[in-house]
Amino acid sequence: MIALAFLDILRTNGLNMTTALIQTADGTFTAHFSKSGLAGLDFPRGETASGMATNELSAPLNSWLRLTERALGQALAGTTPDRMPPLDLSAGTEFQRRVWDALRRIPSGQTKSYAQVAQSIGRPKAMRAVGQACGANPIPVVIPCHRVLAAGGKLGGFSSGLDWKRKLLTREGAIPESD
Repeated sequence: MIALAFLDILRTNGLNMTTALIQTADGTFTAHFSKSGLAGLDFPRGETASGMATNELSAPLNSWLRLTERALGQALAGTTPDRMPPLDLSAGTEFQRRVWDALRRIPSGQTKSYAQVAQSIGRPKAMRAVGQACGANPIPVVIPCHRVLAAGGKLGGFSSGLDWKRKLLTREGAIPESD
């Protein structure tokens, strides 16, 4: 995997972000870093990274980028990342952050239902809210919201489309019998 970084100051909720492009066999992912860590990860959208590279990243940011690149590569290969960059989930509500933390505890190759995730965070009736939190996950793949299924093992939804969800679950060996 090759990471091409470029400085792109974004104003998102009043925060300065540095954006880096991470090229994979599945396309170019876009990572967004705040001063606290990885704050967002966007799926490929057909853009290319040519002509945007720079070596102006600070040492901590370069380290975070390398950790993100490694974690993304492992997740795309169907395994749980062995190391993660620092994550900045401050844009989420307390409830969303609890859901995202629960998602990180679902091992590669396993799935849980929205109801099981709701139960695991002590909110057994909050299945729909869990689904909304999954949809609001700013760092998909690395925070594995794709491992959460609807009732009866149905695929449910996915912010980047069911083809991606199916592909990720297949690589992990966790694809449900029916969708």
